[in-house]
Amino acid sequence: MDGGSPAHPDRLRVEGRFLCRGKERAFLRMVTYGPFPPARGVGFADDFARIRAAGFDAIRLYSWPSPALLDAAASAGLGVWAGLSWPPAVDFRDGVAIGMARASLTGGLAASAGHPALDGVFVGNEIPADLVRWMGVDFTREKIEELIDLGRDLAPELLWAYANYPSTEYLEPGNASLTAMNVYLEDADDLGRYLARLHHIAGDRPLLISEFGLDSRRHGPARQAEILAAAVRTTREAGAAGFTAYSWSDSWWNAGAEVLDWDFGLTDRDGREKPALAALSTAFVESRPPTPPLRFSVIVCTRNGAGRIATCLQALRELRETSYEVIVVDDGSTDDTAALVESGFPEVRLIRLEPCGLSAARNAGAAAAAAPYLAFTDDDCEPDPHWLAELARVFAMGWDAVGGPNLAPAPQDWQAAVVAAAPGAASHVMIDDLEAEHVPGCNLAVTAEAFHAIGGFDRRFRTAGDDVDFCWRLRDARRRIGFAPNAWVWHHRRPTLRGYLRQQRGYGVAEALLMKKHPRRFTPGGDARWSGVIYTGAPVRAMGEAVIYHGLMGTAGYQRVIARMQPLRDLDSRFDHAWARLALGLLSWWAPLLRCRARTGRFRGPVKEIPRLDPAPTVEIDLSTLLSREEILRALLADGWQAADSDAPWDLEKSGTRVLVACERFDLGRKRALFRVWGNPAKIRASLTRLSPDCRP
Repeated sequence: MDGGSPAHPDRLRVEGRFLCRGKERAFLRMVTYGPFPPARGVGFADDFARIRAAGFDAIRLYSWPSPALLDAAASAGLGVWAGLSWPPAVDFRDGVAIGMARASLTGGLAASAGHPALDGVFVGNEIPADLVRWMGVDFTREKIEELIDLGRDLAPELLWAYANYPSTEYLEPGNASLTAMNVYLEDADDLGRYLARLHHIAGDRPLLISEFGLDSRRHGPARQAEILAAAVRTTREAGAAGFTAYSWSDSWWNAGAEVLDWDFGLTDRDGREKPALAALSTAFVESRPPTPPLRFSVIVCTRNGAGRIATCLQALRELRETSYEVIVVDDGSTDDTAALVESGFPEVRLIRLEPCGLSAARNAGAAAAAAPYLAFTDDDCEPDPHWLAELARVFAMGWDAVGGPNLAPAPQDWQAAVVAAAPGAASHVMIDDLEAEHVPGCNLAVTAEAFHAIGGFDRRFRTAGDDVDFCWRLRDARRRIGFAPNAWVWHHRRPTLRGYLRQQRGYGVAEALLMKKHPRRFTPGGDARWSGVIYTGAPVRAMGEAVIYHGLMGTAGYQRVIARMQPLRDLDSRFDHAWARLALGLLSWWAPLLRCRARTGRFRGPVKEIPRLDPAPTVEIDLSTLLSREEILRALLADGWQAADSDAPWDLEKSGTRVLVACERFDLGRKRALFRVWGNPAKIRASLTRLSPDCRP
């Protein structure tokens, strides 16, 4: 859980993959406000009353709010998300722009931190993709994360985000409170498909649409209203945590000038309401489609779980929107598990067995189940109250099995924090954004028909590996596994380093059994051959040797990162100390060796990719220009340069010389073109002199 403060119990906070205010889960309904031309008089009270009456509960700014604005927002019942005043469309390797951002942040918090209207801060907005390539992905992300760390140190009660966009979806900061994405997709089906991907980009955290709008000048007011209302419905149906309409007014100031050729506002320049405002008001109050009326048998297997199962069963008692029964299978416990279940949870069906192992216990629960849908979780898990409802929504699409994320609760000490960030946690594996290759057994549901058709779980898997074998056999039987991003459970990891290492060794023993049963699914070295991508719960971002497909000359609107294994969760900032980092490094080295030893009889760490060593550039050239980057690229292509591959670190090639092109943007249309050259600089200089009088070295 991120954010929230004892001093402000009703402050907006993160709870799993959702936003909450007080005890209620919130779908954030936000609208961007400004920046306005200096000559425009702004009446906060009148505007905010209209915004609140339209159904919005927050505004997003692109600068820091004044005390008067915050007071007016509080009076209107609106939350405020601040922005930092700094120029992100420049090369900030010299530190000047980042220094401006730090000053904006510290000065703003000094004046307004603790104000009840201030909910969160966007530390940046849409750093252009060409400049990210120019500065380096790792460098750019680290600077964003440094701003978030600074802000969280100063105001831990606030939520912290970076407003990303599809052209740099690989740039997600690992330490943000949520994933915020500016998305402009007019087709509802396209938006729905992209939201499914964004749920994976977000990892364990909430997904917020931080900008969505349509230009009524080009498309007409009626079309604007239709598209925005449909986007709200699609966003809610997809289970996102909030939606931000862009923007409140057509009156808009950008890059030192008033913008007069775009009309994205819900009101026009004279303050008159457009049809989109009423359409959004209606869409906000509409309910999601009802939960499909599916009945579940929830099966929890336990052995000596007296210290943890009550928490699990209490969470199951609070499930909403669905019809279900709970079956606990006691696999030969020698503690008070059975007595605790019988005395504290009389509604639960208890099955007591002699010790037989996890798979056999799960099969016994399935044999006793009365419902057509079986949902399995573990005694160290706490399902979200909407767990079964979200599973039901995905089952209604025709899947044979469905799983969801398992989230690590906020650690209470440094050992738990290290274990949460260490490798080897239960993870889902995705074929694409909708279909899974594997979902962990702590959050796995399946139709009873499909379960019995493949013979249930294999009894030889007594403690682990049963879910992997089960999912592989489902797929071999041409059964399909869907993924429900909001059907999540809290999954308590091992509380100590010793317990974590013991678990990893047990996983290795189970993998040895999997190798014997499914040899074709493993390499000769003992590594599993997954067809899909392993998602670890961390936000998806480019790290290490991940490949980014930028498109030809870095112009793709949607630039994706490709990696078989996604980054691990970050170490919780509250416990990010030297000894915790040392312990995490040791575990990250030792656990894979220990697991491999149990699996294959040999100590061997994870396979390391051979890094791609790009040659050092020869020279960097910059020049003032009135041309856009796209115009420069077109001119160079006309001059005989060829586009490089989509994953190359440069844009153009000509006779052995390679060039990366970026462009800084300043106020009033001024630009500076940047050229990084590998090879003979004379070739690009000669081409530049032929471009235009407006573009000369």
